[in-house]
Amino acid sequence: MAAADYDAKWGISYEPQGQAQVTGKLQKALGAPLARYERALEIGAGTGYFSLNLLQAGVVEEAVATDISQGMLDALSASAAELGLADRVQATRTEAERLPFPDDSFDLVFGHAVLHHLPDLDAAFREFRRVLKPGGVVAFAGEPSHYGDRVAAWPKRAALAFAPAWRRIVGAGRRIDFDDPVEQQEHALEHVVDVHAFTPGDLGGFARRAGFDAVRVSGEELVAGWFGWANRTLESTAEIKQVPHLWFQYAYHGYRALKTVDERVLEPRLPPAIFYNLLVSARAPVSSGRSAAAPVGDAALNGRGQPAAAAR
Repeated sequence: MAAADYDAKWGISYEPQGQAQVTGKLQKALGAPLARYERALEIGAGTGYFSLNLLQAGVVEEAVATDISQGMLDALSASAAELGLADRVQATRTEAERLPFPDDSFDLVFGHAVLHHLPDLDAAFREFRRVLKPGGVVAFAGEPSHYGDRVAAWPKRAALAFAPAWRRIVGAGRRIDFDDPVEQQEHALEHVVDVHAFTPGDLGGFARRAGFDAVRVSGEELVAGWFGWANRTLESTAEIKQVPHLWFQYAYHGYRALKTVDERVLEPRLPPAIFYNLLVSARAPVSSGRSAAAPVGDAALNGRGQPAAAAR
């Protein structure tokens, strides 16, 4: 079962490093300093990396984590118990297009790398809008960019061509099951469940049609993405235990350095469409005669209800 070793496979951490990564991703999607949300809903929570870290970081008081896989949710519940969070998170198996929650139930609806799996995104965004309180926010990160995904294919192809020479240089053998039919079938399944790749207009359009205000779409990872995909492609061809530790140090620190270049130099200046991942956020409008369900400490909005960082 994929859920059994999912956290180990992806290096998921519930330590301060994991909390910093998750809060940073949410803040980037919102384009504003993080507030404190009393009740949050995660779509496609998997084993709970985002929900559990946001709870530990104090950004979210109470979370409802949803997924279509009961195995993932069982793993999430087990981790929540180990972390002492069982009474603050509820795991619910459901599809995003038909959420079993009352209207105006949440202050935050969020997810990571999940929208591109959903068949009917217009229906899903209508549901997000329905369950959000007036003034609540929606934020999704890690969604594949249509153009960025195509560009990322170039370093992958180049790495495959260079892989035999790279394995000789680092002294690693060819992975035994690299041509295994089962392995290839599992890899092919990734493309079956990846329903969409987006342009910024696509993502913004789903939110606007659902009635959201202050829609914001941004991009992340350009040179860091190229570097990372090239390295991961090389590693996928080798017996991983034979790859020297020095290589992983180079790959990690190189990625972090290029990610800094992306964040400080490229992301503020280049159009979101060319980046590997897209992020989208928006706010549910405040209905006439109703008080906003604004999170505690939410002073990062300008007078038009837009994130201050997006109103430049």
